Amino acid sequence: MNNFLNQVTHGDAITYIPQLDDDSIHCVVSDVPYGINIDEWDVLHHNTNSALLGQSPAQLGKSGFKRRGKPIRGWSASDKNIPSEYQAWCLKWTVPLYTKVKEGASIFLFGARRTVHRLIVAMEDSGFLLKDILVWEKPNAHHRAQRLNNVLEKRGMQSKLQEWEGWRLGNLAPRWEPIAWFFKPYTRTITDNVLENGLGAINIGDNLIDSKNPSNILRFGFSSHEQRFHEAQKPVKLLEFLINLTTRPNHVILDPFIGSGSTAIASINLNRQYIGFDINESYIAIATKRIQMHVQTHQRQKTLL
Repeated sequence: MNNFLNQVTHGDAITYIPQLDDDSIHCVVSDVPYGINIDEWDVLHHNTNSALLGQSPAQLGKSGFKRRGKPIRGWSASDKNIPSEYQAWCLKWTVPLYTKVKEGASIFLFGARRTVHRLIVAMEDSGFLLKDILVWEKPNAHHRAQRLNNVLEKRGMQSKLQEWEGWRLGNLAPRWEPIAWFFKPYTRTITDNVLENGLGAINIGDNLIDSKNPSNILRFGFSSHEQRFHEAQKPVKLLEFLINLTTRPNHVILDPFIGSGSTAIASINLNRQYIGFDINESYIAIATKRIQMHVQTHQRQKTLL
């Protein structure tokens, strides 16, 4: 594990997780790939649909929904296999993860509303237990629901416009994301595990929200100075809350899909150690530079104090 400690490493988590020391991780916090075809790194199935990751005219020039994540005409057998293939991919890293985390350790995994159940089953089949599903309520969300009348008009179906006035093609605004909270079962009682491993209890006292006990609905946004590097990036304050809730200083936080490095930044802020992997070399470069600049800023601030 020492080869990976306090650095981000370019490579596939499926390859590197088995190389970690057993019983060495105190907490896992990760915004894992959702398997919903956000980009090339999120295509985790064998579907070769030609429309995949393409664009429709309505998507051109838009900041959100840059790629097509569904077929243009109907759903084929290959499309319907995507969820089970995503679950099979999850098992490739959830199975080896089990021996690497300590008993009582919390694992927080961000997921998509339509695929998180497959992630949950993979984690349970790997030996972990589901503790809760937290809700991260986002301050805003990309939303595009196409007016059905616009489509009908392009098809020359003028007689249908009044009948379908007000109807749209799409979903409701996606204002929340699930965070599946797992833990590794402990051998004895939870109190024994807290005393032996320092894990299993939750630090409510240091994580009050507006002087009240936190609930499983979390409302954290990006700070005004927080730069955006990744389309799936999460606020550092949100990650800090999850880490501080379940770990103590010097504990080791693993993010196997670290992206632009936000989990490492949150860990540094809380005096935790971190390990991060990512298959995308460009994001590792961003994360490395971001972490270096953050550490330098912290060191200057300590010097001034």
